[in-house]
Amino acid sequence: MPPRNEPPLPLSPAADMRRRLKAIFIGSAGNLVEWYDFYAYAAFALYFAAAFFPSSDPVVQQLNAAILFAAGFIVRPLGGLLFGRLADLYGRRNALTASVLLMCFGSLVIAATPTYASIGIAAPVVLGLARILQGLSLGGEYGTSATYLVEVSDAKNRGFYSSFQYVTLIGGQLCAIFVLLILQNVFLTSDEIRAWGWRIPFVIGAALAVITAVMRRNLHETDAYIEASKAARESTLRSLFNYPRELLIVVGLTAGGTAAFYTYTTYMQKFLRLSVGLTDIQTTAVTASSLIFALFLQPLYGALSDRIGRKWLLIFFGVCGTLFTIPLLSTLMQTKSAFTAFLLIAGAWTIVSGYTSINAVVKAELFPTNVRATGVGVPYALTVSIFGGTADPIALWFKSIGHENWFAYYLTAIIALSLTVYVTMRDTKKHSAIQRHE
Repeated sequence: MPPRNEPPLPLSPAADMRRRLKAIFIGSAGNLVEWYDFYAYAAFALYFAAAFFPSSDPVVQQLNAAILFAAGFIVRPLGGLLFGRLADLYGRRNALTASVLLMCFGSLVIAATPTYASIGIAAPVVLGLARILQGLSLGGEYGTSATYLVEVSDAKNRGFYSSFQYVTLIGGQLCAIFVLLILQNVFLTSDEIRAWGWRIPFVIGAALAVITAVMRRNLHETDAYIEASKAARESTLRSLFNYPRELLIVVGLTAGGTAAFYTYTTYMQKFLRLSVGLTDIQTTAVTASSLIFALFLQPLYGALSDRIGRKWLLIFFGVCGTLFTIPLLSTLMQTKSAFTAFLLIAGAWTIVSGYTSINAVVKAELFPTNVRATGVGVPYALTVSIFGGTADPIALWFKSIGHENWFAYYLTAIIALSLTVYVTMRDTKKHSAIQRHE
């Protein structure tokens, strides 16, 4: 049997397909666990915020919790650089394994952190440090997992297979919501969840991360990396600056998409509870239902991109996001029906999935193998830290000063900015750096 970092022996088409599917499954499963761990914070913030941020105003408590949520995004560019360099220099498998172990540690710290009543100001400080560790992990996970999924996919179905990164990304948040639903409806009362039950999802996440790390140690390395590793090595960061246009494209195409994504995921749960006025259980049910709807859209849009190209889907998101974000959020704010809220959020996901389903493959197709993980991870993480992680606190800040509707205009402006990039960029399906090196 050849060593893991040596090219495998030639396989039959059926065996090669099984190997690809196994790699995509393990890579995607690990991505799901990482995002579950990261999103458990957002899903349970409504319950533990008071334990770390004492205040008589629930909006202020959620704003403080959202600021720490954003702190996890601030360090994601550093995580993208560290793990991207690890992936480009020492292999995708090693970077994927290391990132999930760091996420495991961060989750354990959150699960064990005493409350403000026990240790005072040290409680939110420790919570913030744990979020920083998780942010570093996730910063490395995105670029490396996107690169791995794209490199193990065949060229004809690359959009479809790479869309499973966002299937598992959304699935991670969905799993966090399901844990909340089960705790709410089966095991614990709302008071028990607020008192101590909010720690349970972080313990579950840490255990799943250990299992994932073991699975990832057995992943085969991608053929593209093995081939590129035979060439002379130079600094990944220095090589990355040979692609300034591609770096700017990643920033531009990500800004609007990531702001919209975090609006309809992490912020939407708080929006439904604090602004629409749904109950805790209604809020969780609507959030979970809309995420299930979004999950099934990803492979459909990804497969469509393999037929018509990536650019048209991005333009669809940019145009519809610019035209309909304000009407969608304004109507959602006025409704009191859980079912109507679901329909409106589902409509938003029909638009946003034009970005989420294919953004990973678009970014990976911009860069050659030797800088791909870093090229995808660093500018993406930087943009997400600016526009994605801040969507939640900015929206809550607008609400706290009595101008909640301003957020819809803010989001529309960012999507319109990204639309200019979608219109002017080349279609990466037709001009792929991956295909040129196959």
